[in-house]
Amino acid sequence: MRRVKIFSGSSHPELTESICERLGTTPGKCDLRKFSNGETSVDIGCSIRDQDVFIVQSGSQKANDSIMELLILISACKGGSANKITAVMPYFPYSKQSKKKSHRGAITARMLANLLTVAGVDHVITVDLHASQMQGFFTKPVDNLYAEPLLARWIRHNVSNWRETVVVSKNPGGTKRVTQLADVLKLNFALITTDRRRINRDGWASSRFQSHRHSPVESVDGDAKENFSVGGVSGASYGEAVGPATDFGTAPRVSAPLAAGLGITTTAAGPPYFGVASGQSNGVYGHPNPEDDPDDEYADGHAHSVTYGRLIQGHIVDDDYPSPSPSLNPSHGDDPMMASIHSLPSLHPTDHALSGSIDADNSDDEDEVDQLPGSEKMITLVGEVRNRTALIVDDMIDRPGSWIAAAEHVKMRGGAKKVICIATHGVFGGDCLREMEDCSCIDQIVVTNSFPIPQEQRRGLRKLTVIDLSQLLSEAIRRNHHGLPTLNLIPDFY
Repeated sequence: MRRVKIFSGSSHPELTESICERLGTTPGKCDLRKFSNGETSVDIGCSIRDQDVFIVQSGSQKANDSIMELLILISACKGGSANKITAVMPYFPYSKQSKKKSHRGAITARMLANLLTVAGVDHVITVDLHASQMQGFFTKPVDNLYAEPLLARWIRHNVSNWRETVVVSKNPGGTKRVTQLADVLKLNFALITTDRRRINRDGWASSRFQSHRHSPVESVDGDAKENFSVGGVSGASYGEAVGPATDFGTAPRVSAPLAAGLGITTTAAGPPYFGVASGQSNGVYGHPNPEDDPDDEYADGHAHSVTYGRLIQGHIVDDDYPSPSPSLNPSHGDDPMMASIHSLPSLHPTDHALSGSIDADNSDDEDEVDQLPGSEKMITLVGEVRNRTALIVDDMIDRPGSWIAAAEHVKMRGGAKKVICIATHGVFGGDCLREMEDCSCIDQIVVTNSFPIPQEQRRGLRKLTVIDLSQLLSEAIRRNHHGLPTLNLIPDFY
């Protein structure tokens, strides 16, 4: 292309070379170096007067250095009388900090958008922003490209019997992304959610399915009964109806007469239950008697596609696995009132009662595995994946905890025969890639080359597959230069 210069930052030179090769040009001459004190120096080695300049600089393991280098490159091109400066950022750094997550938190992604504008950028091209509303942070045009066509084409060409696969979202925040891919491929989809408030303290669980190991109905030694009344039933009768207490979050069993008095659902095949069917060892729970369901649309086995599991230390465990015995606050003793107060989220040091929101705290970000002793969570799969290939999809792979937990739950509890983790950005912080490689429940990891993966991390890996983004980005650059629309860049990908 005439009157176009493409420069490469130091974050991902291989991607820049692939883009230039597809466009029939070579990267512009640019000298990038650092002084002994750590400062970045940029020297443009060719004329850029009245030319369209494209600077390819993605996020990298050294995010701050990459950002500063990009800002200096933009400023240098602005001073060189470039006609238009476009920043091509396949992975936008700090995109996970696009909202306030605490009372005094910063919206760092908006600050970075302001820095790019002040430096002199005229246009931004990126791929799969973590939150699409980030485009509103800019006062300049933003082209947010989608890797969905590339991922859809890879699935069609590389997954055997792909029409029988199920697209799975590992958290509620990624549901829209997953449903779009499922609609394109005409596939079913499933949803995984984790109860992040299921934290046992002194034997008490703060989830909706409380553990009754230290129930006020029956003491630990099984002798003393509390005197209270539930629906006209005395505490002693209630305690006799409850029977042995469970230790993995399921509700107590009750007798049929007591269940009728309390309005609890009963079945002829097994004991009554408090909202969760008992006696199921495969982790699949649902409405045991669909004909009694007043709403027909939830009958006919729809509820049986809900699969529950226990998550301890970031891994799926069996129902009979012993619950942790925490001693986070021994002063509570067995007082249920003090234990309930202590379990309030507002009292946690990481939460803020004065500002912020639950959505801002944990909506779609990958959560760190809770390593505190006594932590236990409930993980729920809504959808049928048994004997199928599960495609767990999200926009980035940063930390391994939520991916491994989702893969284990889908395969061990849901019965999936194969699990493939698919994401646009392979950030792989720390030992993430190695931990996912060692996970027996993950069969394949698929990412694009939007984020550079060092060779030392890729050495010896068998499950990793990297999809090239150069065709998508080169077409976006060509259309941007010629003033063509960037919508539906490559429709034949589907």
